[in-house]
Amino acid sequence: MSKRGSILQDEAEMSDINISPMIDMVFILLIFFIVTTVFVQEPGVEVERERARSALDLEKNSILIAITPDGEVVYGGSNIGVVGVRGVVKRLTADNERMPVILQADRAAPSSTVIRVIDEAKLANPASVVSISTETP
Repeated sequence: MSKRGSILQDEAEMSDINISPMIDMVFILLIFFIVTTVFVQEPGVEVERERARSALDLEKNSILIAITPDGEVVYGGSNIGVVGVRGVVKRLTADNERMPVILQADRAAPSSTVIRVIDEAKLANPASVVSISTETP
């Protein structure tokens, strides 16, 4: 009888499934997907953009900078001013030189501010493309 009891006990031990490696693998995959996710940071203000018939869709992975009617330059919900554009573009394009910069300029934004922001973005990274966001008609 003792032999039969030990056989049943051995079978019970063998039927347990060790799931700890699976849990480790799930956590590693979770960390991988979190690290490789691309986050698009919205400028944080609403602007009334001009309409254009030649509007094209651009990449999702881009730098969005807004220019308000008052001439404020906004990135990520905070006013960075024209002088802050160069630092933001340089920091964000350090890994990807081809990351486009998209300006969301309001219809009433001063053209001098728009030109200065384009200039600062090009000085920060000459390889990046600077575009102005418009609405499709």
